[in-house]
Parts: sequence; C-alpha cells; structure tokens
Amino acid sequence: MSEAKVDYTLYLVTDRELLGERVLEDCIELAIQGGVTLVQLREKSLSTLKFLQLAIRVKEITSRYHIPLIINDRLDIALAVDADGLHVGQDDLPMLKARELFPNKIIGVSASTLEEALLAQQQGADYLGVGAVFRTTTKSDAPEVSLDQLALIKRSVSIPVVAIGGINRTNLQQVMETGVDGVSVVSAILAQENILKSTKMLREILRK
Repeated sequence: MSEAKVDYTLYLVTDRELLGERVLEDCIELAIQGGVTLVQLREKSLSTLKFLQLAIRVKEITSRYHIPLIINDRLDIALAVDADGLHVGQDDLPMLKARELFPNKIIGVSASTLEEALLAQQQGADYLGVGAVFRTTTKSDAPEVSLDQLALIKRSVSIPVVAIGGINRTNLQQVMETGVDGVSVVSAILAQENILKSTKMLREILRK
C-alpha cells in the first residue's frame, strides 16, 4: 500500500493535443492552483526520451505543490523520475507485476466492470479508475459504464473509486451522487480557454 492518504477529489489526466499552442507544464501548474489534487501524465505518442524529459519537468511542478504525480502505463518512466504512482489499464502491465516492480507507491487500475474492479482490489490496487461514464473524444475506444454500474462498483469495493470519461461541469453533480471518491477529467480542464477559472468552477461544484 502507498504512503499518506491521497486526495482523489479532482484528478487531472493530461492530453497535450487539447492545448493548442499552450505549454503542458504551464497548464498543469494553473490546474493545480485551481484545485487539482492529483496529476496523471499520459503520453501515448512521445518517444521514451521526450516522455522522460517532460516527466522530469512536470515532477518539479507537482513536487513544489505537494501534488502526487502518477505516470500512465510506463513503469520505466515512473521509476526514472521516482513518480508517486503508476496507472495501468487492462491491457497494460499486470497489477501484481506493477506492485512487485514499483513497491510502496500508488498503483491505480482502470476498470469498466465489477469483475475487473474486484480483481484489481484483490490484487492490491490502491484505487480504481472507472469509466467511461460518458462518451469521450479523448479515449474513443473506452467501454461505457452507466452511473448505476459506477455506483455498484463503488459499493462493492473498499478502495477509492475515481470516475472517468466525458465528465464536465454539467454532469459532475450526477457523477458525485454515485458516492465516488473523485472524478478524473481531461478536456473539462485542458480544453478550456481559462484553465485556472475552469478548475476552480469544478472544485466549487465538488465542494457542494
């Protein structure tokens, strides 16, 4: 199990394609200032060297604000920058192997069914990323999970559950009513013109 209690309330997953001319590191810093509690660096198209260089720069920012940095899928990068955690999908490095190679760190697992969720918990996952709750353009192949299914998964496990997929200001309240521990967002922050203001608005809804 990972170290101190983690706040999963507002979990930012990165996607540079949403930024236009803006710099990812600057956008992450604004999102943290706005109230993001966790950052996942997700890069499917960068070379290993470029991903590593980016991860080092992002880690400097997250460390300065005491926000956990999770690396998506790439254990080598997570190890190289001493990230706070790793997030694995159903087709990525198996949970048990991830724990063996990256002990005492936060390890999250993507789940879209109750079976996947229960298995991940049994194998020692620290949290679940469950979705996609709504259709999302950032991950078009993600299986859909209804709000009822999300609530069932939340009731059935004892580890934190973070909802992901198409979550924004208009549907955030509905998602939180399922009892989840937090929401994972991409475009609801990074595709917005004013990242600081957009993040603060999401935080405000979450506080209610």
